[in-house]
Amino acid sequence: MKEDLKSRKDIENLIAEFYKKAIQDELIGKFFTTVMVLDWNKHIPIICNFWDSLIFDAHNYKGNPMLKHIELSRKEKLMPNHFERWLLIWNQTIDANFIGPKADLAKEKAHQIGGLMKFKVGNNS
Repeated sequence: MKEDLKSRKDIENLIAEFYKKAIQDELIGKFFTTVMVLDWNKHIPIICNFWDSLIFDAHNYKGNPMLKHIELSRKEKLMPNHFERWLLIWNQTIDANFIGPKADLAKEKAHQIGGLMKFKVGNNS
């Protein structure tokens, strides 16, 4: 039975499940595997900190995701459909694994961030 996001461990599980799908996706997978070759041992904890801070007010994220995505888009242009696919996979991953107010908050925050990034990254790359 699905439950709400309750802890950092749930965030870690969500991120792991999301990336399993995202890196295999025909549209956006290349951004994680070819365009920007990520050190997953460094990247995953940073992303978990980001979402832990957004969902649970952990205040453990240090960084600027907007600048990182502008930099990425300069290597290969991020288009609106890339953000839309990211959001689709994110929402599907949450819906498949979690249900509740924090899960809804994770989807809402992703939608807000995606909209802002589509605008800012598209105008700066």
